[in-house]
Amino acid sequence: MNPQAGPLCTRDSLAAELGALGLRPGETLLVHSSLSSLGWVCGGAATVVTALLDVLGDAGTLVVPTHSGDNSDPAHWENPPVPEAWWADIRASMPPFDARTTPTRGMGAVPESVRTWPGALRSGHPQTSFAALGPRAATITDGHAPDCRLGERSPLARLEEAGARILLLGAGFDCCTAFHLAEYRVPAPRVDNSFALMTAQGRCWTTVRDTSVSSDDFDALGADFEKDRPVVRGAVGGAEVRLFGLGDAVAYAEGWLPGNRASAARA
Repeated sequence: MNPQAGPLCTRDSLAAELGALGLRPGETLLVHSSLSSLGWVCGGAATVVTALLDVLGDAGTLVVPTHSGDNSDPAHWENPPVPEAWWADIRASMPPFDARTTPTRGMGAVPESVRTWPGALRSGHPQTSFAALGPRAATITDGHAPDCRLGERSPLARLEEAGARILLLGAGFDCCTAFHLAEYRVPAPRVDNSFALMTAQGRCWTTVRDTSVSSDDFDALGADFEKDRPVVRGAVGGAEVRLFGLGDAVAYAEGWLPGNRASAARA
């Protein structure tokens, strides 16, 4: 039998390392995470959540992405695709988004743990919801519009207003959802976006117009961002960690995206 990959991480060790990194009691923190990158965590994802809450304290607010991108038009599915003959039936029977019960998809174990945590609140977008714990949770999650995945009427804008910071806990800049807020502030195409949701009339398959978003170049954007702006780097357990201001990241992306995406399009 192969031994478990280390290092060993406990609630106390994680809290101590997060505090040493510079997390502050009372702050608002958006976390993107990879549980497996930390090592062997005694207690799993719940231990990571508890350690984060220990450091943030009662006055702090923890926020995570709880996206559910499978509630979408099957015509656009690629990993894996489904037969075209199924599309109409999928659109007719896709369960509507329920903030209480719809699971996350592709977000990892830590966001799923926060989603089900006692007292957690979740925003209402069928695809790009966020969950939050703490005194600012309602302010951050309220009012997430169906036609605004990650823009001004999403939790990202409320996090910016709150002066939040971002913790990439074993995750790369390709996961940095805050960069998407900048996409809404620069010239970008509009696209159709479809999903199932509950309305006053019951379940409905609906299509809205929204800004086109893509994270394909976020690694390059992040690499330039941390060269030019203050980013705290360190380690928590076995994970590489970055900590930086959300507003700073959005402002940098607003300047970076127009020129760099235009250059890539011309290449």
